[in-house]
Amino acid sequence: MFEAGLVLEGGGMKGVFTAGVLDFFLDKGIEFKNIYGVSAGACTMSSYVSKQRGRALETMTDYLGSKRYMGAYSLLTTGDIFGVDFSYDLVPNYLNPFDYETFKKYEGNAYAVVTNIVTGEAEYIKLKDMETDVEYVRASSSLPLVSRNVEINGNKYLDGGMADSIPIRKSEADGNVKNIVVMTKPVGYRREKEKALAAFKARYIKYPKVYELMKNRHIVYNETVDYIEKQAREKKLILLRPLDDIYIDRLEKDSDKLTALYNEGYKEAENRYEEIMEYLNN
Repeated sequence: MFEAGLVLEGGGMKGVFTAGVLDFFLDKGIEFKNIYGVSAGACTMSSYVSKQRGRALETMTDYLGSKRYMGAYSLLTTGDIFGVDFSYDLVPNYLNPFDYETFKKYEGNAYAVVTNIVTGEAEYIKLKDMETDVEYVRASSSLPLVSRNVEINGNKYLDGGMADSIPIRKSEADGNVKNIVVMTKPVGYRREKEKALAAFKARYIKYPKVYELMKNRHIVYNETVDYIEKQAREKKLILLRPLDDIYIDRLEKDSDKLTALYNEGYKEAENRYEEIMEYLNN
C-alpha cells in the first residue's frame, strides 16, 4: 500500500472513466493509504476498495433500460433522479452483491465527500461499514435540484461536488505528499457560471449556503483545476483524465459510449503505468 492520496472527481455517468482507471489499479495491485471520492467518485471508489473488478462499470451500464435506475420516472415517483432503493439496496444486496467484508478489511482510509447544506461546508466521511455508511455515498451522489436532501444523524447533505469537487487540498492537508488525481472532465475543460441560479435560490430558500456555493462554484472549480494542472506540470502529482472530449451526458444512457469511456480510463492508466510507479516509489 502506497503512502499517497487518491483523489476522485465526480461527474455522473462520466465516472466510468474513473472506473477504468481503478480497475487497472486493481489489476496491478495498487492501493492507496487515503482515498477521497466525490459523488460518482465515491461510488467507483467503493467497488475499488471492495476489490470487485468490473463491478463499477457493471452497475453503471447493466440497468440503463430500467426506469427505476435513472431518469424522469424515478425523479417523478421518488424525488431522486437516481432511484435510491434500486441503486443502494436492490443492486448491492441482490443484483450485483457488494463485498461488504472485503471493504471492511481495507487497510487504508476511504472518504466520501458530502456537502452540508446548512453550513455550506464539505465534510469528509470515513467509510467503515458500507451496510450503514452507504448513506454517505448516496449523499455524496445526490445532485441538487434533482435529488432529495439526505438527512444523516440530524445533518442534511447533498452532492459533495458542490463544496469540494476535486479535494486535492484536503488530501494535502491530511499529509499526503504524493497524490494521484483522477478527473472525469477532458483536457481544456472549464466550468461555466451556473445558469439555473434562480432555481437554486427558490428550491433551497431555507438553505442559503447552497445558492452561495452554486453562484461561486465555477470560480472555485476552475481555480482548483489550475492548481492541479500546475502541480502536475511540476511533477508534484499525477493527473489522469480523458484526453478526448467525447460527449457524455451526466445521465448518459448509451452503453457503447460509456464502455468506450471506461476503456479510455483503463488505457490511460495503463499507458502511464511506469510513470505512476516511478512517482509512487521515488
